[in-house]
Formats: sequence, structure tokens, C-alpha cells
Amino acid sequence: MNIPRIKPLTAKVGVIGVGHHTYWAQFDGLLDEMRRKQDVLVERLETNGVEVADFGLVDNAKAAYAALPDMKAADLDVLFVDMVTYATSSTFGCIVREINCPIVLVAMQPLSAMDYPNGTTYMQLCNDDYCSVPEFTGVAVRLGKPVPYVILGHEDGDPVVDAELKRWCDIAKARHDLRKGRVGLMGHVLESMLDMHCDPTMVTTAFGCHVPLIEPHDLYRHYREADAGKIEEKKKIILSFFDTPDPISDPLTEKLTDADLHEAAKCAVALDGLIEEYDLTGLAYYYEGEAGSDMRKMVTNLIVGNSLLQGAGFPMCGEFDIKNCIAMLIFDRLDIGGSFAEFHPVDFQQDTVLVGHDGPHHINIAEGKPVLRSLKKYHGKPGSGAGVEFQIKEGPITMMSVGQTADGRFKFVIAEGESERRPIPPTGNTNTHGRFGKDVRKFLIDWVKEGPTHHFALGIGHHADTLVLLAETLGIETVVVRKA
Repeated sequence: MNIPRIKPLTAKVGVIGVGHHTYWAQFDGLLDEMRRKQDVLVERLETNGVEVADFGLVDNAKAAYAALPDMKAADLDVLFVDMVTYATSSTFGCIVREINCPIVLVAMQPLSAMDYPNGTTYMQLCNDDYCSVPEFTGVAVRLGKPVPYVILGHEDGDPVVDAELKRWCDIAKARHDLRKGRVGLMGHVLESMLDMHCDPTMVTTAFGCHVPLIEPHDLYRHYREADAGKIEEKKKIILSFFDTPDPISDPLTEKLTDADLHEAAKCAVALDGLIEEYDLTGLAYYYEGEAGSDMRKMVTNLIVGNSLLQGAGFPMCGEFDIKNCIAMLIFDRLDIGGSFAEFHPVDFQQDTVLVGHDGPHHINIAEGKPVLRSLKKYHGKPGSGAGVEFQIKEGPITMMSVGQTADGRFKFVIAEGESERRPIPPTGNTNTHGRFGKDVRKFLIDWVKEGPTHHFALGIGHHADTLVLLAETLGIETVVVRKA
């Protein structure tokens, strides 16, 4: 059972077709066929859950310049240029010069191969989608702009085209919330974690999102005023998503207590109120509060609410790690999960490493029903309360850390591996056995050489290629440590 999203995934993409005006008078019906081809692209994009703005077909420089103001005003996340037939690059020069979002040239010819014995010039022009791609990319280089991305294939059930259109719609969704999001910061860095410090201005510079600075008392106000009916309803939701088994081996754990369930539900209700008040897209936080205070009780019992919110598409990141909150946001918008994770003990016998954390976690990617345990203390931090425990789904996984270089620039460090169904310690924390090819020892050493933050986002499936493309559109340095 998955938690429904707070808000649906969304993005706005544009489509503009390009052709050569001389052809239309020479070949009856050709222009209609070009418009049919463009309609096919629009329909395929719409099946990927994006809003599509169709700017029609331009066939000379004048028409391209006339379409440009509407394209710029549309505030697009990605622009698809439909290469319906050969087109001179005069239709593209002003577009690549003025449009600041990623541009993807789509060369999707109707036929997988021409009917050569019955071939005609008309048939060739209908399938000439790739012909002017080199001309367009060459013009981009001459103008000092990024070389456009290219999707090359055919309409006739081509799985590569379908996969690439989906990939770029997913990238558009990630870019949309990176550009327009509000990722809050509350509290301060967990003392002595020097890799956590991050300048909010750099976040806005690199990704576009605003970083509202939230006071812990902003959350405490919602906590203090939490409605009793909403707390009881939240308890029912929590118990519907989590098992509450008896403790096994760890003396720090016990069966979930009524008091810990109530506190987790009250904090979850408070988080809902804070998110609505500040219109947040994500939140990174850490705060301790005075020992014995209600403030400490609140700020140390956010893990269950965090995990519910993460499953609903709202990334929450403990230990004030806004860089990892960005990584988790990206993973969620790509619809691949995005749990908060770090490395735990290595299993040298199985050649795996435990990957997990004490929260928050994307419970929609859990293997089976997640578990709640009451913890008598949170190791390394103040407080006690409910802890979330589960493994992520067995199969392919991807992880990404957002590190920073010596000059302050962000860097994506990515790896692909496998999640294996093996025993995990019943400690009230998430863990999964990660296998990263052969020789986990070498992988872990290679990973740290790239300077990642010690936290990373963890998701299901292999998505390094998509993350690299997204990073390129953002101008962010990227390294893939291991690709499965």
C-alpha cells in the first residue's frame, strides 16, 4: 500500500516543429503529414503526465522569431524540437540562443526503414527527421550554447523512443520543482558535522529553489495547537502503514508504546500544519531543545511523520542536510523513491554493505510492511520515541550524494547496485544489504575518493544515466562511481 502524493508530479514542456517552407508547394499533402507527426509527439508526451504547450510548426526564420516570445513566456521546463523533416537551421538559431531550458531534438521518423523498391522523394522527406540534426547541433556550438540532446528513432513501436521521452518528462518534473520549490531549513547543523554546512544562496544559484528559514518555534506553535481529532486520525494512518512487533535482540527497543504513538502522531500533525503555512516543497532540520522540555520532545519525534511525508512526495532530511534534501527531492520527482541513507557495517562475508539511517525514509519503496519500534534512546542524539525499520525493495538500486568541492560548487556522486533480501539488525532503523558489483571494499574506497557528503538519497531501479543528464542541464559536475 502506497501513500498518495500530497501534490501530483507536474512539469510544463514545449513542442515546436521545424520544416522547410519550399517543400509545401512542391509536394501536396506533405505539410499535413508533418502536422500529423507533430501531433503524435504531443500525444506521447501527454501520456507521461506533463502539460504540453504546442507552438506549431515553423518553416523559416521569420516564423521562428514570431514564435519565440510565446515560447519564452511559457516558462518551460524542457523544450522538444520536433524534426519532422529537413529544416534549415535558420528556424533554430534564435530558439537556441534565447531559450534557457534544456532543448531536446526529436527525430522520430514514421517508418523503421524505407520501402526501398517503392521509394519516393515524398517518402524520403516524410522520414528525413535526422537530416538536419547535425546542422542544428553545429549552430548551437557556433552560438556558444549547449549541444541539444537528441532522441532518435521511429514511430513504429520503438521502445527506445518511448523510454527517452519518459526520461525527459521525468527530468522536466525534477527541474520544475527544483526551479520553483521552497526547501525549508529549520534549526542548525548537528554539531561537528562539517560536511553538512551549506550556503542557502548557493542552493538557489545552482537549483533555483528558495530556502525559507524556519524557526523551531514555528513548528512548536502547530504542535502546541494540534487538534485532538487530527491526532487520532493520524494514529490510524500510522498503524495502517506500519507493523508494531515485539522486540527481538536489541535492549534499546521495545514494542511501540501508546505514548510514543501519540507523540509521533502529534508531531506529524504539526508538520502538516507547518508545510501548509509556509507552502514548503521540502524541509531539512535539526534541533535539540532544552532537556526535559516539550520542545525537545517534539523535535526528536519527527521521524514517523517524516517517513509518511516522504512517501507522499515531500522530502524531509534530518541532521540539517539540505544538500541531501535536494537529492531526495530529485529522486522523488523521478518517481524512484529517495530514502535518507548512509553506510553502516560492511558484510565482508557476503561482499555487501548495510545502507540505511534512523530516518526519514521513503516508505513507498519498502520491501513488505515497515515496522515501528519504540526506542529508549536515539543513539548519538538526544531523545527517545518511535523508530522506523524496514528494508527497501529487492532489486536494482541507485544512490546519489550531493557533495561540495573546495570552491563551493555542488557535485553529484552516483552509484548503481542491487538491494538483496538478507537479515538486517532489528534496531528500529532502516537497513538494506547493498551490493555494488564485486569487491565492496574497493567500491567504498572509490566512493569516498569523490568527496560525497556522508548522506545520500537511495532509490529503486538503475537511473545513473538520467541523473547524469539532469546534472548536465543544471551545469553540475557529476561522477558515476559504479554503474551496474
